[in-house]
Amino acid sequence: MENWSPVSICVLLGLTARWAVSLNSYSGAGKPPMFGAYETQRHWQELTYYLPVHEWYFNNLKYWVCLYTHTHKLFLTLCHHVYVLPCRAKRINPEWVELHTSQGYESLAHKMFMRVTAKTTEGQVSNNLLIYVPAVVLYCFYLLEGSNKRSPVSLYTGLILIDYGHFHISLGLALWGVVGLGLGWDMLGSLAFVLALKYKQMELYHSLPFFCYLLGKCVKQGLAGRG
Repeated sequence: MENWSPVSICVLLGLTARWAVSLNSYSGAGKPPMFGAYETQRHWQELTYYLPVHEWYFNNLKYWVCLYTHTHKLFLTLCHHVYVLPCRAKRINPEWVELHTSQGYESLAHKMFMRVTAKTTEGQVSNNLLIYVPAVVLYCFYLLEGSNKRSPVSLYTGLILIDYGHFHISLGLALWGVVGLGLGWDMLGSLAFVLALKYKQMELYHSLPFFCYLLGKCVKQGLAGRG
């Protein structure tokens, strides 16, 4: 209980901070023709709801080209067609995701819907409560045991502002990759990172550290006669 209390408090504070951020504005608000990150996520929901997969990456290439991988888009499709999200934009208000005519749509109700989905699904990609929070808890208890850096992990400002302020995805799966490697579960850690990479190509920024760590471990075991 002595160890759980600080981490639990930090997790609750982190969730509270995310809700607080969700009440504020975002970059590109009310600024045509692109309308910022908000319109990016809304537009991609529009595409994945109405268009077949082979048209996702070729629809109106001058307006928020679809940059995410098929794995990410498959998750979005499941969210919209198998009711993974608690509610669907189409059911609440068809105007939110009408094909083409909804471009640039902005309203307080839809912003809150987007923020709620960002909270419950980490930007419609990885579930906050099922992926990110458990990874943070394991990271704190097993990899930062005895460290004074455990508390700030769930309160990292950059992650909160990017994920919740701009409707993007979290580093939940990448963090699971770190946890896996740190605990010696190299296969599981590698699998988690590959899934993170398949969600979004930006994880290539972290690919070199993962590669170097695994390569170094292989070389070390080889020199020790265990390779």
